[in-house]
Formats: sequence, C-alpha cells, structure tokens
Amino acid sequence: MTELTRLVECVPNVSEGRRPEVVDEIVAAFAGADPGVLVLDRSSDSDHHRTVITLMGPGPALVEAAVAGARACARLIDLNHHRGVHPRMGALDVLPFVPFGAETRLRSGDDPDLDCASLAERAGRRIFAEAGVPVYLYGAAARHPGWAALPAVRGRGFEALQAALAGGDAGRVPDFGGPGLHPTAGATAVGAREVLIAYNVELAGADLALASRIASAVRERDGGLPAVRAMGVPIEGREAGLVQVSMNLLDWRATPPAAAYAAVAALAERNGARVEASEIVGLAPAGALDGVDPADLRLRDFTPGKLLETRLLQAMTTSKEFR
Repeated sequence: MTELTRLVECVPNVSEGRRPEVVDEIVAAFAGADPGVLVLDRSSDSDHHRTVITLMGPGPALVEAAVAGARACARLIDLNHHRGVHPRMGALDVLPFVPFGAETRLRSGDDPDLDCASLAERAGRRIFAEAGVPVYLYGAAARHPGWAALPAVRGRGFEALQAALAGGDAGRVPDFGGPGLHPTAGATAVGAREVLIAYNVELAGADLALASRIASAVRERDGGLPAVRAMGVPIEGREAGLVQVSMNLLDWRATPPAAAYAAVAALAERNGARVEASEIVGLAPAGALDGVDPADLRLRDFTPGKLLETRLLQAMTTSKEFR
C-alpha cells in the first residue's frame, strides 16, 4: 500500500490539445507505466495546443510514467507541424516533479525516492536513453546557473533552439543528449518545483496589445505581482473578440488567484475592457481559493473537482494501491 506521506506530484505539459484520441493514448501511456500512478486530471486547450496532465504517486512510479509518456509523445507528436499560442520546445514540453507528501522534499532529501530534484535527474537520464529525446534540467534540479527559470531554458522555442544548436551554440546544449534536438520531438525540460497554479483571465473589449501590456504590468519580472509570470495571447477558438492574460502563479501564497484576478480586472477596466471569465488549468490547492467565492472570479466550469485534494481523494477511493 502506498503511503500518503511519500506521494509526489508530477505535471506533464504535452504539446497536443486538438486531437483527443492522441491525448487519450498519451495519458494511457503515463497511467499504464506503474500501478502506483494516479491520473488526477487532464486539461486540453486548442488555442494553446497543449494538454496539462496531473499525476500523483510514489517517486519511482512517476519516473516510470515519465519515460513511458515521453516515448508516446515522441511517437505521436511532430513539432514541425505544431502551431499554438503557448511557447513550446518539446512534444513532452515540461515535466516537473513537485513535493506533496510530508516526507517529500524539493531537493537535498536523504532518500532519493523522496527528493524531487533527484527524481527529475533520474527521469531525465532515462528519457534520453530510452526515448531518444534530449533533456534540459530546470528549477531545483538545474545544473546550469541560468536555467533555474523555465523561460530561460525554453528561450524562443523549438525552432529557435534548433537553429542555435545547429549553429554550434555550446551554451544551449542539453544536459542529457544532444548536441542537437530530436528532429520531431524537440527536447523536454525536466525539473523540480513547488506547486504552481496555471491561471488565465479572458478579456472582452481588448486587443492583444492591451492583453500584453496588462501581462507586463502584473508579472514580477517587470515590477508587478510577486511570483507571477504572465503573457498576453489570442484565443481565436473561443468566443470572437476575446484575448487572454495567461499566468503562472509560482507561489499562490504570495499571489493567490483572487489577487491576480483583481489586478488584471482593474487594469482592464482602466482601459475600457472587462473580464469575461477566468479559468484554472489543471488543479489548484484548496488553500488557494480558501474564503473565495468562485463566482467573484468568474471561474469557468469550476467544481470542487478542480481542487487538488478533492481529486486525489476521489482517485484514491478507486485505486487498489490505496485500499
């Protein structure tokens, strides 16, 4: 029986959001690698052309899942024919390990099965060895001093990274594999990080230029909210005339969704626009919405099942590993 205190979260970001049958096959590959792996959620977006999968399980089981999922992504996704508004450099674009159980650690733990940086390195080595996809280590697992932040690793994406490596840029060579990228699957960023919330706010009466200005105003890098990354993106696949401020809340205690929403809404109103809706991509810790009425954030399709703890409890009740 799996112990709750030893559970690790893993959140693969896959560069496919338009072919449900392909996403089904990729999710099945992650899930089928080890009986200890729980699939808590999958969220696909056609504009971003991306699917975020939330897995939970013991560290070694998640390493097996990572390798199996990487093989499936490399087989089923060709980045040469991939276009979406979200930056990407790999078919399996990002693979973070996240401490969850009380015994797990971000890094420097005594037990490598509970140390997320150690798990990331183990998975990264095997993804290249067994799937043939080069790997960059980021976050707490980063070896390169400039690669702790994911945007610094990804740069301008698959095509730009491919060109830089073809031109002999030694500063961009992957940690595992290379010197070039996989010709169709690119490279994967494998890392260790704390829990983050992917949170998007959709604006009506705004254009992409305004969404980009608001993103710049709220992101930490440009003097905005602490622990926030943001970008303005078009969302043509939904209601006409909408644009999106797409955010990663790297520390929801420093900037919870309600604070991010309020900042974006105020800037939109000041410029003659309004919030149409907001959404959480994947799952969020219950504490991030504690005391908040989801209606006040105009959260689209929100149910208690969007909370990480709720979804974990639901998954555990049907898993033989937790009986």
